[in-house]
Amino acid sequence: MKKLNILFIGLLSMSTIYAQDISDALRYSQNEIQGTARFRALSGAFGALGGDMSAVSANPAGSAVFSQSHASFTGSNVDLENNTGYFNGLTTNSTSNFDINQGGAAFVFANRNTNSPWRKFTLGIAYDRTNNYDDVWNAIGTNTNSQSIDLYFLNYADGVPLGDISRLDGEFVEEGYQRVGNDFGFADQQAYLGFQAFILEPDNIDDDNNTTYFSNLADGNFDHDYLYTSTGYNGKISFNLAAQYDDNLYIGINLNSHFIDYQRTTSLQEDNSNGGLIEFIDFDNTLSTTGNGFSFQLGGIMKLSPELRAGITYDSPIWYSIEEETTQFIDTNEADADLDFIGGVVNIYPRYRLQTPAKITGSLAYVFAKKGLISFDYSKKNYGNTKFNPEGDFSDLNAAISDVLTDASTYRLGAEYKHKQFSFRGGYRFEESPYTDGVTVGDLTGHSLGLGYNFGNTRLDVTYDKWKRTDETPLYNVGLIDTATIDRQNSNITLSLSFNI
Repeated sequence: MKKLNILFIGLLSMSTIYAQDISDALRYSQNEIQGTARFRALSGAFGALGGDMSAVSANPAGSAVFSQSHASFTGSNVDLENNTGYFNGLTTNSTSNFDINQGGAAFVFANRNTNSPWRKFTLGIAYDRTNNYDDVWNAIGTNTNSQSIDLYFLNYADGVPLGDISRLDGEFVEEGYQRVGNDFGFADQQAYLGFQAFILEPDNIDDDNNTTYFSNLADGNFDHDYLYTSTGYNGKISFNLAAQYDDNLYIGINLNSHFIDYQRTTSLQEDNSNGGLIEFIDFDNTLSTTGNGFSFQLGGIMKLSPELRAGITYDSPIWYSIEEETTQFIDTNEADADLDFIGGVVNIYPRYRLQTPAKITGSLAYVFAKKGLISFDYSKKNYGNTKFNPEGDFSDLNAAISDVLTDASTYRLGAEYKHKQFSFRGGYRFEESPYTDGVTVGDLTGHSLGLGYNFGNTRLDVTYDKWKRTDETPLYNVGLIDTATIDRQNSNITLSLSFNI
């Protein structure tokens, strides 16, 4: 009963200090190539083409290329394999799931006034899943750098008065955890965990004003088993308006409603035989994030000749409003058994705002009559412009984002060849790292192959695409910052049904 009561109280509490970091900024600023099978088969190089519902999501002028109303629906099976190296350990983890990741329709209205240069107008609505967060990786190995999770707690405890993280008379350990979070914020709450679990000790136990601490762990090697698991997705619903002017110009706008649903759990088990007071530490963290946002896109496509087309698209920042909840668990060989009850306290953080960077895309396509096409897109986005708000609460973090993240270019190339009712497609893409160091999140390379069959008013398309990148991911952003090397490979099989209405 005690645990249930504390859970209820925790749900009503509000922490006064945020707990975001650079990885949060990047997570909601990046987009994967999702969408229809045809779009994915050309690796998303559709900015100058249009005529596809996911092309409309990339360049809003694309819907005006349709000669008649059009709709499509798409399902995709995603397989992700992570090979993780951590010191002397190597592990492999994989996930697989199937989802409906795209659906939408564009309605074409021809202008009956033959004297007007405006040939037609289109209205459209589309859903696209822009990110899939299903992921799991496991870093297992012996840390020979004498780096322990105790550094995490010592970093947060540095400068914190002992009186702030000490339990009050008659106070349950979970009540103290909740009180420290409410009164002093996230950093003090982490120091409280380390102190209550006997991981750290004050230099002067009798002085409530003491602000310096030492570790109860002896130096040496530490065996780590770190498990990262996440689920969820980003999605957007686009409302499209486009028009064709004369015979060669297409313009359009998208108004986008975005949403976030993300859950993450990390679990660290640390063991050592170095002779100190603490021989093992278990430390778990869960995060639940929900949010919504708004953005817009402006785009145009110009026929420079019967064969050559050029496109340009501006993607505005996404203005998100985000809410987060966390729970934590800690245990050591010296910890009081009542410390388990901390896992029943839910920390609810104040709503914050996130502004992702804008993006500009230039596109060229060459169409070989009815035989095929080749298309190229180039995009640039400065991830260092990502901003958390209110600015006053995130000034240090925003400054770090500006230093650590940079502008990144994306190159996409696609081709299609048609033979009777069949279409044969292929694509390639390269995305630069958004980090100035180029390794925390590495460059991405991807390939795609697709096949389509046209039944007349209905088309069936299937695509296989694959990308890979290597990341150097720190276990924590504070203290224990040794990295795991993760070789990621993502494979997708996508099936789309599209038809003219």
